[in-house]
Order: sequence, then structure tokens, then C-alpha cells
Amino acid sequence: VDACNTALEVLIFAGATNLGQSWPTVLTLFGSAFTFYVQTWDEYYTHTLTLGIISGPVEGILTLCTVYATTAIKGGASFWHRPMLATLGIPASMAPFIPATLYNLPFTSWYIIYGAFVLLFSTLSSILNVMSVRRQRKLNVYQPLLGLLPALAMWVLVLAYLHLRPVVRERHLVPFVVFVGLVNAYSVGQMIVAHLVKREFPYWNVLLLPLVVGVVDGVCGSAEYLGLWEGSLLFGSGSGSGGNAGDGEVYQVAFVFCSLGLAVGVYGSFVFDVITTICDYLDIWCLSIKYPFVEGQTAEPAKVIETKTKVIGKQ
Repeated sequence: VDACNTALEVLIFAGATNLGQSWPTVLTLFGSAFTFYVQTWDEYYTHTLTLGIISGPVEGILTLCTVYATTAIKGGASFWHRPMLATLGIPASMAPFIPATLYNLPFTSWYIIYGAFVLLFSTLSSILNVMSVRRQRKLNVYQPLLGLLPALAMWVLVLAYLHLRPVVRERHLVPFVVFVGLVNAYSVGQMIVAHLVKREFPYWNVLLLPLVVGVVDGVCGSAEYLGLWEGSLLFGSGSGSGGNAGDGEVYQVAFVFCSLGLAVGVYGSFVFDVITTICDYLDIWCLSIKYPFVEGQTAEPAKVIETKTKVIGKQ
């Protein structure tokens, strides 16, 4: 749920700061989702949830609350597009060593810079932490780094697809952000389950397939790259079969929503399986109490677990 909330929070933040459907919104999503993935990866290999000096659940939430409160007080998101240094009362004469371009950067650009430093710091901290723990346990120090490849592959595909299909980035970014959030949530969920049941690290994510198809179709259909066919092999030329310029956009939007529907189905099935498996094993209900507490009696689930433990011990 937290992984899904991360993507939804990006949409709220983009609205509060008027980032719009643009690359800064995509970069914000990248920073939030990748940090979440790295923290879960860290927990998988160290068996400890580590919150760094700057973490999303603390400093990240406080930053967002500050942004939302300031937006409300200042009366709109346009405030964040003013030059930050000048707005804070720092005159150019007091900072002659600052280039004019840097001095005139708006709050939104400074936020991207701040986020980049936080992302780099938290990622390096997690990597060093994992390597240190593995070294103490006399295990392979570099093998866990392969666990970062699925996330890197996902973001290479995401950025490539949005570059090849600018109409999605400029007009239909909201459903695509939700789709990417579900892809990341599925990877994170697989890691958490693998950690709990002590299984091998989950490198494969089936939800990457729509991104692979979209990127391959875009590269092969672009004259700037391979140009093996015109427009899209899946949806025809950019002008559409009916000759209308908007038909190509309709097909791309349909592809995005089909990908989103697939992600909802796959991730929803995964969540359902996890919940039902845990509830069946513990003989409990999810949102209500199956066996009310009776003073002086042993709860039924405890009896069931004790019986199963004895059976496993005899085997």
C-alpha cells in the first residue's frame, strides 16, 4: 500500500506545485519510487529496516506537508515558479559568486536538485550498509547489487517510452504514473514476501513486458532510430487508419490504459493471494476477529499453529 501511495503522492505534489505533465513530474516519480525500492532491497539483505539521516517516512513527509501548507498560505501553486533566492530576500548584490542562471532558478528546480542529492545519498548509504552486513556475515559482497538491476531496467524503459511517445508524457501522464507506481509496488511486494518466507531474490517482474513492447515498437517505428516500419506496428501510422491526426494518440492512450488494467489485475491478484494465504494458514479473518478472546481459554489460532508446529517437528 505504501508503494502505491508513493506514486499517488507524486500526483498530489505535482498538482500542488503546478509541475504539470512534464519531465519534472517524471523525475519526482523516479526519485520517490526508486528510493522506496532501494530501502526494501536494503531490508531484504540486511533483515533490518534502516531509516537513513534523510528518509521518506520522516523528512519526506515533513517536506510535503511544508509544501502543501505554503501553497495554501500563498494562495496557489504559482508561488513555486518564482526565483527561490530572490523570493527568500537574497539580493543579487549579496551573492556575486552565484551565476545569474542559478540565482534565477525557481523553487521547483531547486526541489529537483535537492531530491537528486537525497536520492544519491540514500542509495549510496543503503549500498554501503548492505555490503557491510554481508562482509560481517562472510557472504558475497557484490552479489546483492544485482538486485538493483530490475529497478534500473524499469526506469530505462519508462524514460525511453516517454521520450518515444511524447503525447503520453504531455497529455496522459496521470494514468501512466499510476501504472508505473503499480509496477514498482509489485516489485517491492515480491521482495517483502521473499524476505518473509526466505526465498531467493525476485528479479523478474512480468509488468515490465508492456514497457518492453512499447519501447521496441517506438524504436522500430521511429525514423530517427531503426525505422523498420512507419509509426507503430501495433497501432498503424501516427495519422491512424482513418486519416485523422488524433487517431494515433487514441491508440497510444488505449495502450497506456490497457497496461494500467494489466497492472491492476496482476498486482490485485498478488495482494489477494498474500492476504488469503496468511489468513488460511493462521486461521484468521482479514478485517474482523474470527475467534473472540475468552478469558481463561486458549485462542483457536494458537492451537492450530501449535498443532502444525508439532506435525512439522515430527516430520
